[in-house]
Amino acid sequence: MSSPRNESEAYTAPVTGPRLVAEPHKDGVDTAVAAARRVVAALLRAGDGTGADMNEIAARLDAVADGLGAKALPIEDRLAEMWRGEGVTRHDPVTGPENALAPPLHLHGKEDGSVEGVVTLDLPYQGPPGHVHGGISALLLDHTLGVANHWGGPSGMTAELTLRYLRPTPLFEPLTVTGRQVSVEGSRIRTVGEIRAGGRTCVTAEGLFINKQLPRPS
Repeated sequence: MSSPRNESEAYTAPVTGPRLVAEPHKDGVDTAVAAARRVVAALLRAGDGTGADMNEIAARLDAVADGLGAKALPIEDRLAEMWRGEGVTRHDPVTGPENALAPPLHLHGKEDGSVEGVVTLDLPYQGPPGHVHGGISALLLDHTLGVANHWGGPSGMTAELTLRYLRPTPLFEPLTVTGRQVSVEGSRIRTVGEIRAGGRTCVTAEGLFINKQLPRPS
């Protein structure tokens, strides 16, 4: 099996409706982050058995990190920059085009108030052999339920997240991730979601959110 080479190849199934995550830019940091994702996946696929000079590769990567670090903003300024404006974030670890940890997952709003997206995960997200780590499934669903709240009604912060792992979630094939707000009682918001592969449900989630937000850095 081969991994997706770029973001457009990773997004393998059509989903209609408004896109609820940041659009990737075709230049700048987004392209560098996409390249970093490829590097991480390639390192895991290569290991030490390929004959590649990993010490030389490490030195090159360290040089890149040192160069970026020397030009980085103070963390307080970077946090303020990240949270400036009221649009969707570009830095979260699930959908953010500026975050190399993000697969990234593409989420779209649907007319029934739910959200849906498709993502294909590679070796960086492995738990059991050939399958997704359960903590990664939780991360995907927590974020998706939060986006579903923004799309379907009031939103807030996660108070409880209950997951049921029905079957192993596979790597290397498209996963459909969905979320839907089901009730609002005062400040308490309840939302559900699931991850499916090949038409079969792998993980379900039930979340309780509280209608409260942390102040943004300034």
